[in-house]
Amino acid sequence: MSRPPKRGGSDSRGGGGGPRKKGFFKRKSRKACEFCIDKKLKVDYKNVDLMRKYINERGKIKPRRATGACAKCQRKITTAVKRARNMALIPFTTD
Repeated sequence: MSRPPKRGGSDSRGGGGGPRKKGFFKRKSRKACEFCIDKKLKVDYKNVDLMRKYINERGKIKPRRATGACAKCQRKITTAVKRARNMALIPFTTD
């Protein structure tokens, strides 16, 4: 009995083929934290328009890599969004 032919060609599991050339991956430039750039802008749970920018359409808090906020400001944003939810300024989820 013979084996069936392998499918998919060369992949990360060593599925045949010769050495693969690895291309150069250019990373996009980092977004700058808008709170650190503009010192007048403050993270405030009462500023609903600003808080909506940091939650997605499902009501989840966006991650740092999506918002471009620094770690310190992202923690403040998270706390402010949670406070705004508890004060019923922002919904927990959508319908």
